[in-house]
Amino acid sequence: MTRPIARVLALLEILQRGGTRTVAELAERLDVDERTVRRYVGHLLDLDIPVRSVRGRHGGYRLAPGYRMPPLMLTDEEALAVLLGLVAGRRAGLLSTSAAAAESAVAKVRRVLPEALGRRLDALLEIADFTAPARSALTAEAEVLLTVAEAARDRRPVDLGYTAGHGGASERVVHPYGVVAHSGRWYLTGFDSASEQVRTFRVDRITTVGLRPGTFDAPTGFDPAQQVLTAIAETPYEHEVSVRIRSTPEQIRAVFPPSIAKLEEIDPGTSWIRARIRAQRLEWIPPLLAALDRPFVVEQPDALRDLVRALANRLADHADARQED
Repeated sequence: MTRPIARVLALLEILQRGGTRTVAELAERLDVDERTVRRYVGHLLDLDIPVRSVRGRHGGYRLAPGYRMPPLMLTDEEALAVLLGLVAGRRAGLLSTSAAAAESAVAKVRRVLPEALGRRLDALLEIADFTAPARSALTAEAEVLLTVAEAARDRRPVDLGYTAGHGGASERVVHPYGVVAHSGRWYLTGFDSASEQVRTFRVDRITTVGLRPGTFDAPTGFDPAQQVLTAIAETPYEHEVSVRIRSTPEQIRAVFPPSIAKLEEIDPGTSWIRARIRAQRLEWIPPLLAALDRPFVVEQPDALRDLVRALANRLADHADARQED
């Protein structure tokens, strides 16, 4: 927020408290000269806010009787943050609302903006493009997300109805430790009474949720985001991949983030690290190993070795190719 805009809004807040404010008082409160106060009043008039000038010894400025501010008053930067947040959140699939609700929110914000600012934001929203494709909204209803978030904040246990990926339905009591947004989905992580372990649940698969009486204590230092990434990386897939890499964890993580690979220290006296990956398909792994550009040994499966050799042969063929006339 730029300083002039902030002071114009501060002026409006002072006038909303009622009564007539002298120019000298306003200048002192805003830490500006009286000429600047009059200019700020002009800005409010340009926004169709009915500021009245009161003449006389005790004159100054006041708002017209009965005036009520619109429910939303935003600066340029605040309006941009709200509208782009709605657009980006919807494209990422993280808005747990219908498309109609998101469009309605954008329209309401747009209606209370000054005309000039609204036109500028319209131009940005119309012309802006994104490098990543829009994701489908796969999240649950807003009420479910808000309920589990409230329970996690207040350390309240919840009754949870849940449908697993294989279609099986279950009822359980969960102590929610945190809510995490990842890759277009919302996740709830916490202690699960059914398995008596810390588990991670996709919020869009929660069918029913209700707060239970009582409270609980979360483990000290528990990191919900790291727990979700670890749970995703350990989800069963068709292929169990194990690769030994001579590198540092930081270098490996630049190519294989925690959501993809679990790293294990093989021997503290060596620089080799084992990366375990669960994958439905193997074709995407050799290019990442090539991008890492560090010595590695494929421990399993044999099919990955074949794919690495095939990629190496293709790269060698490309390197030996000559430009045709």
